[in-house]
Amino acid sequence: PYYVDMDQNLFLQASLHSSDQNLVVFVDTCVASPNSSDFRTLVYELTKSGCASDLTYSLFPSPRGDVARFGFNAFSFVNRFPSVFLRCELAVCRYQDYFSRCYQGCVSRFKRNADS
Repeated sequence: PYYVDMDQNLFLQASLHSSDQNLVVFVDTCVASPNSSDFRTLVYELTKSGCASDLTYSLFPSPRGDVARFGFNAFSFVNRFPSVFLRCELAVCRYQDYFSRCYQGCVSRFKRNADS
């Protein structure tokens, strides 16, 4: 566990460990939950489909493509739960594959009306 105070900046880094140096990593979706085994019932979205959902969520420059750095302000679930757990989905892509998920950035999908 990592202990932080409310509204303290929390910085995270995801590193890809591979002998293939032509890979990059991208933070697609991160959600928080007060339950480490349930990320569906009560969740808070930090980022979804590469788009920030939380106003304090930020991506930071990284030294290499195989490292993703991001951060947000620490929060709690209305003081009813002592802990907050994170689950992040990352994409791993080929370097300079501009059609891959890693190079698309924020993808907001609009729902279409299915009436006609």
